[in-house]
Amino acid sequence: MGRKRSRKEHSFEKPPEGCYHYEDIAEVPWDIQKYYHQRHSIFSKYDAGIWMTDDTWFGVTPEPVASKIAQHLADGIPAETAIIIDAFAGAGGNTIAFARSGRWKRVYAIEKDPKVLACAKHNAEVYGVQDKISWYEGDCFEILKKQLADLGEFSVIFASPPWGGPGYRSDAIFNLLSMEPYTLTNILRPFQQLTKEVALYLPRTSDLRQLAIVTGDNQETKVIHYCMEGASKAICAYFGAFNVN
Repeated sequence: MGRKRSRKEHSFEKPPEGCYHYEDIAEVPWDIQKYYHQRHSIFSKYDAGIWMTDDTWFGVTPEPVASKIAQHLADGIPAETAIIIDAFAGAGGNTIAFARSGRWKRVYAIEKDPKVLACAKHNAEVYGVQDKISWYEGDCFEILKKQLADLGEFSVIFASPPWGGPGYRSDAIFNLLSMEPYTLTNILRPFQQLTKEVALYLPRTSDLRQLAIVTGDNQETKVIHYCMEGASKAICAYFGAFNVN
């Protein structure tokens, strides 16, 4: 049975099918209501007409965290690296933060779900950064290999991959080698064929031993916890020549 969604008249563009701008808790499916209460932390401009699919509420990076990661990436990489690629753009939280930083000559964003991509493009317009972003629809591994391969030496890849749904919270230590639908090695190795500078946004309980193993001998990976209101939201693992503090 489908969920009933009543909508008020909006003064802004109406979302396409599968994308929503909820204005009242009564409209919101029960399993995302707690995220809806945090909507202004997720997107500070939510009331300006942010679009989300129901699934993207679970995975979008809160704006303060996205902004801090954007700052770390901007400050922690040599100036000649002028391009950033967001491999799993989702509803656009990180992509928008990268574009707003003003650091990058171009932001490339990849998303395989056309409805989610429509949300991300619209949300970039809400923030006024749509002209700084090039969008790609499809599988990120194929697009990196076939369409963006020439960007390698000039680029850094950021990836906030799916973690397998909210069930990851029940794991005291999150196994990155069984993460679904992509394991740590499934993600990292193809990205490192394009550039050695890769930043992965992962669950806060991720197994650090597994990150150490994939880092390799005589290499260093910096891991930073990103917190809000005194609680860790996630970690970011920085592989390559990052100077991140």
